[in-house]
Amino acid sequence: MADTHRQVQEFFFVRAAGWDNRFPGDGPAFAAAVSALGLRPGDAVLDIGCGAGRALPALRAAVGAGGTVLGADLTPAMLDAAVRAGRGSDGALFLADVARLPLRDAVLDAVFAAGLVSHLARPAEDLCEIARVVRPGGLLALFHPVGRAALAARHGRPLTDDDLRAEPNLTPVLARSGWRVRSYADEDDRYLVLAVRDS
Repeated sequence: MADTHRQVQEFFFVRAAGWDNRFPGDGPAFAAAVSALGLRPGDAVLDIGCGAGRALPALRAAVGAGGTVLGADLTPAMLDAAVRAGRGSDGALFLADVARLPLRDAVLDAVFAAGLVSHLARPAEDLCEIARVVRPGGLLALFHPVGRAALAARHGRPLTDDDLRAEPNLTPVLARSGWRVRSYADEDDRYLVLAVRDS
């Protein structure tokens, strides 16, 4: 499932301009997932693999004007799409590789990651790097607006046992990377895993 950086950039480059048009009804699902993080005014949150920035307005609303919202993506075209959609005002956007985040240790209260896990080249190492920048007790949300079965059907593929996002596969990888799973939901209209940063 994991992709190289070049594969990720090529995949999203050709889709960036029309990304919002492909999934116009996902806004409420993103808002609900952000709400599940329980962010508070003044919190600092990173949307890693932010793409066209669909989560940024909900993240900004959750942390308020005094909070910090960052949006990072590996693909410049997706960041451009976020700016064109007017979401650049909801957070500071920057180009970054999840394997080497340009952030200090323990500076974030939470990380939101929509559709990211299946594109990680080195899942355990990359999730460990995300853990590095989150304070102990902070949260990680791994999200997709549809569940694994629905996503596999959308792509015309069977659902396989080796899918990293399956609970028996994901939980130990997260544990090795400094995260403890708090909740796991894989439903037709939502995939949402909440994990807590270990101390």
